[in-house]
Amino acid sequence: MARGPRRPLGLCLLMLLLLPGASGHEGAARPGEGAAKPGAAWPSLQGLKERLKSAGAVSRRYWALFICQLRPKVCEDDEEAAAEPVGWNLPLLGQQYLDILTVWYCSFQDCCDSGDCRISNNFTGLKSDLSVRLHGQHLARELVLRAVRGYVETRQPDKALTLSFHGWSGTGKNFVARMLAENLYRDGLRSNCVQVFIAMFHFPHPKYVDMYKEQLTSQIQETQQRCRQTLFIFDEAEKLHPGLLEALEPHLERRAPKANRAKTPRTIFLFLSNLGGNIINEVVLNLLKAGQAREEITMEHLEPHLQAEIVESTDSGFGHSCLVKENLIDFFVPFLPLEYRHVRLCARDAFLSQELPYTEEALDEIAKMMSYVPKEEQLFSSQGCKSISQRINYFLP
Repeated sequence: MARGPRRPLGLCLLMLLLLPGASGHEGAARPGEGAAKPGAAWPSLQGLKERLKSAGAVSRRYWALFICQLRPKVCEDDEEAAAEPVGWNLPLLGQQYLDILTVWYCSFQDCCDSGDCRISNNFTGLKSDLSVRLHGQHLARELVLRAVRGYVETRQPDKALTLSFHGWSGTGKNFVARMLAENLYRDGLRSNCVQVFIAMFHFPHPKYVDMYKEQLTSQIQETQQRCRQTLFIFDEAEKLHPGLLEALEPHLERRAPKANRAKTPRTIFLFLSNLGGNIINEVVLNLLKAGQAREEITMEHLEPHLQAEIVESTDSGFGHSCLVKENLIDFFVPFLPLEYRHVRLCARDAFLSQELPYTEEALDEIAKMMSYVPKEEQLFSSQGCKSISQRINYFLP
């Protein structure tokens, strides 16, 4: 039998028993103050009613505070619950009771500050993952963390956050997308607040584009209705049909903020693409040959070249879509080509993730198995860190 409906009543009774005084204001009577004299008459019926009324008001107040402590966001729209009654202060002992009840309640019920336990928004974890697990991508690390955190913490955003990841295969685009899902949502990519679309898998036939548009629009709307913070990931974005890109426009454009709306739905769109990878590599190579340190490369070095390459590309309709022409993409995020030292770090992480021992010689051997370009400099891994996890099998005992 479900016990949910009885919990509020049981908690109220428990709080009544724990209250420091019947009225909730004066606390326990001090010695010699208000003590009942021997043989004193039972309080009048009217006095008893007043005491019960006062105790009931206090218990309701405790319950409201208890709910607000568990789910602060719920109280933002409830002025009566959030407002403190004039002349009423929660006693220290009462706050201790409230904390005890909170711990007890959360021992069998999901509790979270966001009000939706599917959403975690763990930016400490995200910062750590980007710093420790992502190699050779200082620009992506800084830009993604700043953009996503700023957007999520904005009280009333006027549009969806749209990030477009660009770079060669194996440089970390999907890896960062997975990190975002894992740190923003309790269930990561399995969350029903997250949707992943792969262009050639979900939308393979151009002749069915009208059907795809209807399905995509419906899926976005249903996910947004289900969750107040959603994440949509489009892999192989350069292969998306122009009609599908146009269908996304209403979901990416700015919207007028609604008055008196405390909770504004948040949506993050990620587009992952190999488009622009060649120009990123060319600019990075020239800077390195000119003596520029890799970690000193900035967005100013890359952004103009990357955007020009995307717009001028004839191999994809992505650069000619409304998303780019109408500036609906907030940030173009470049992923730099990976060098030999980064491949070694990827190999080390692959061993550690499987709790396997490794040697420095094994890391070198794995890194040497990758092919490097350009032909003369042999500087960048042509596959990034892709297939590293499979290659460590050659070195297992």
